[in-house]
Amino acid sequence: MILNKFYVENIIRTALMEDIHYCDVTSDYLIPEDQTGVGRFMAKSDGIVCGVEVAAQVFKMLDDSIETEIIRHDGESVKYGDDIMKLRGKTAVLLKGERTALNFIQHMSGIATAANRYAKIVEGTNATIADTRKTLPGLRPIQKYAVMCGGAKNHRYNLSDAAMLKDNHIDAAGGITAAVTKLRSKIGHMTKIEVETRNLDELKEALNVGADIIMLDNMSPELMKQAVEITGGRALLEASGGITEETLRAAAESGVDIISVGALTHSVKAFDISMYIK
Repeated sequence: MILNKFYVENIIRTALMEDIHYCDVTSDYLIPEDQTGVGRFMAKSDGIVCGVEVAAQVFKMLDDSIETEIIRHDGESVKYGDDIMKLRGKTAVLLKGERTALNFIQHMSGIATAANRYAKIVEGTNATIADTRKTLPGLRPIQKYAVMCGGAKNHRYNLSDAAMLKDNHIDAAGGITAAVTKLRSKIGHMTKIEVETRNLDELKEALNVGADIIMLDNMSPELMKQAVEITGGRALLEASGGITEETLRAAAESGVDIISVGALTHSVKAFDISMYIK
């Protein structure tokens, strides 16, 4: 997966304008304009690094003469004390870009590390880990990119990617059969339909009407196993809702195909990275 250059530049520009406004009253007034320095990004924990090039681009957009040396690339493992990136250029520029660059790389590395941890928990089962649309406004592409760097998969990117019937859609449309039938008559041949189900009766109804993917919402691993047996491969099964690291393996061993985890993007802990300047 490759991040769109124009998107990255736009989000960095927004972040820099938010942080600097018209000047950096500390660095601009304190540091001589011709003073140069060397900065290095160092991992303060073990995990998966992500957002290195995004962080480098922060400094490049402030001053295109900044030299960057990327040591650890997105998706690579790092341990405490590992250098991730080195920068050379004007000291004031390094100081101006420090916090914005760290905000990006710490958040993205936190997501990649969590995704990698979840993916390892389900190794050896049929299940894959996927993210959700529970992302921070404006950051969805970099968050979903970080999920992929960690070894998990992306769910639909936005509402245009696939038809997903949640409980409110189903209730408003008059039931699963009515909702899927109406959608089938209008969507194109490339669009899949996923149906959220809350019990095994709803699962059976979704199967009978030909849903492509069926979400098992807040079901226990025992119910998931029954759902797998009933489905018999006629649709992909996605487990979602209330799944934690402690319950993840049991959900995967039920035989479901996908486990979606909103926590990968909406409440992940930032990865500890520091920047040091000589």
